Amino acid sequence: RRSHAPSQLNLEGNTALLAPDLHKSTCGKKSCSSPRQFISPYRRPLESIPQGPQLSPGSLSSHEVFIRRILSKPFKVPIPNYEGSCQNRALGVRRLGARQPLHDPFEEGALVLYVPPELSAHDLLKTDSEKLQVHVVVDPSLTKVLRPHQREGVKFMYDCVTGNQIPDNFGCIMADEMGLGKTLQCITLLWTLLRQSPDCCPTIDKAVIVSPSSLVKNWDSEIRKWLGNQVSSLVIDNGSKEEIDRNLSHFMLQKGRRISNPVLIISYETFRLHAAVLQKGEVGMVICDEGHRLKNCENQTYQALMGLHCTRRILLSGTPIQNDLLEYFSLIHFVNKGILGTAQEFKKKFETPILRGRDSTASDLQQKTGQEKLQELAGLVNRCIIRRTQALLTQYLPVKIEHVVCCGLTAVQRALYERLVECQGAECLQQEQANPSLAFITTLKKLCNHPDLIYDKCLQAEKGFEGMIECFPPAHSIKAVKPELSGKVLVLDCLLAVIKASSSDKVVLVSNYTQTLDLFEKLCQQRGYLFVRLDGSMSIKKRARVVDNFNNPASPEFIFMLSSKAGGCGLNLVGANRLVMFDPDWNPANDEQAMARCWRDGQKKQCYIYRLLAQGSIEEKIFQRQAHKKALSSCVVDQEEAVERHFSRDELRDLFTLNISSLSDTHD
Repeated sequence: RRSHAPSQLNLEGNTALLAPDLHKSTCGKKSCSSPRQFISPYRRPLESIPQGPQLSPGSLSSHEVFIRRILSKPFKVPIPNYEGSCQNRALGVRRLGARQPLHDPFEEGALVLYVPPELSAHDLLKTDSEKLQVHVVVDPSLTKVLRPHQREGVKFMYDCVTGNQIPDNFGCIMADEMGLGKTLQCITLLWTLLRQSPDCCPTIDKAVIVSPSSLVKNWDSEIRKWLGNQVSSLVIDNGSKEEIDRNLSHFMLQKGRRISNPVLIISYETFRLHAAVLQKGEVGMVICDEGHRLKNCENQTYQALMGLHCTRRILLSGTPIQNDLLEYFSLIHFVNKGILGTAQEFKKKFETPILRGRDSTASDLQQKTGQEKLQELAGLVNRCIIRRTQALLTQYLPVKIEHVVCCGLTAVQRALYERLVECQGAECLQQEQANPSLAFITTLKKLCNHPDLIYDKCLQAEKGFEGMIECFPPAHSIKAVKPELSGKVLVLDCLLAVIKASSSDKVVLVSNYTQTLDLFEKLCQQRGYLFVRLDGSMSIKKRARVVDNFNNPASPEFIFMLSSKAGGCGLNLVGANRLVMFDPDWNPANDEQAMARCWRDGQKKQCYIYRLLAQGSIEEKIFQRQAHKKALSSCVVDQEEAVERHFSRDELRDLFTLNISSLSDTHD
């Protein structure tokens, strides 16, 4: 091979390096003007590569042929098990031809979120090939694990956040009940938006996930579980204020396609404290897990999130209606601002007539008006809310059996209850009929759990507790638990003993009060049961570790004690298949959340839920109010028809009457 350098042009053979003064010598006009005769005095001409003797294939020995075959093999990357890029891309070479979707939309089972409009041959000629839209297809690695209802949920959310459902509105509420895989559906949507759009570029460059503090680590582990190392998350779960501000500022400043951490996972509390930093830039999408935390549009967390510069908003909540319709309005207003007008307009137009129609004493006209308003409201919000019930899980999960167990009060509890109502109940009712003293109600609820929870107040003869120490047995001590003093603890003690003796099942004990958890601890120590406890005092990092250990079938713990306020939402406790809800909460959503910890994906055993209520007491009244609120939710969120009107408002206000003449006031 000869060089094409100027020094090699028009040379015969290999020319030796000429003397430097040759360049300075005088030459003829013709020779100097010809570039082909120029010879550089500074560069040695390249020599031709010597070629070996050319032998015909027939004259080669078999050994020579074998060696040449080995040496002529193509280059192979020296990495074990390397198979090359699945994209078949050449580095630095622009791909030619028409625009292509990231994944094959015609593959069997492909989940296509967007189909470009079909163009005629004439329109194709007029359209710029660089502006042709392509299919948006979910990553096949995620498609193969999505269940049919989850595929539907991903498609619905994509249509909402891209403005296809409601023009100029880009939010939605994923209101599937607990255990239906809302997390996986959101991760699928998030990954699709980070990678694809009809215009062959990412729809969003970064996203924020806001969740309760106990679920921050859970979101990170779920993203790593389904996406592996394809996405790196920035998890804010601890650190100094300066360090968190620095990390958040760096996240908000990132732009473009090469963002190191495109997903921020942060708790509601941390978001509220550092809202000023997060409101400085724009975010492609925000996901609010356990979104019923935003039921009050006046609180600081709600205002902080509303100040985030983000149009695509997804709110996850298995219980969108908890107490009243105004809370429902707050959630809808957060994802699609203004779709229902202002709070005052909503209250006048929808809430008041619907609630009047739901009362058991409502007239026919009020019921008809309420039903009409209910249908009008459903027509407005159904375009941005998707709701599926746990009935779908029955085909994937074992059977769940729920028992409501009314436990009779012991003689000690009954005597204390009557004395308390006599001393404090009348005073509370005189103060305000609709809203009696919450402290008094809490006292009655604790008494229903066990008399030991109010023993100190009786011992010190505090106001309203004078002379009640006489109701306790002589020489009573709270160092050890006496199950025979409480109807509910007596039932629980027997239940745990039978489960422990006859099966390998694990049990979750849930209560609203840490004092009750203290009582459980004493009982477990007396009976020799191994247990773990999760309440508000446990750090976020330790919570995830404790849950993972308990879910391990080889772990020896028999009981998991859970504070419904601290860990009732989002935790997966599939290691246990029995759950005891020891006391009811005014908000039915809190109980529903806590009771859904066991019966969810990953559960292999038949599940049993035990809801313990003190017979004829305030606990039954609370349970009845829950039924009233859940009936409202069934009408508005689930669009169920012919939901029974169980109670009137006057019946529900009768809180303090102790009914000991019946086995169950609720059943009657």
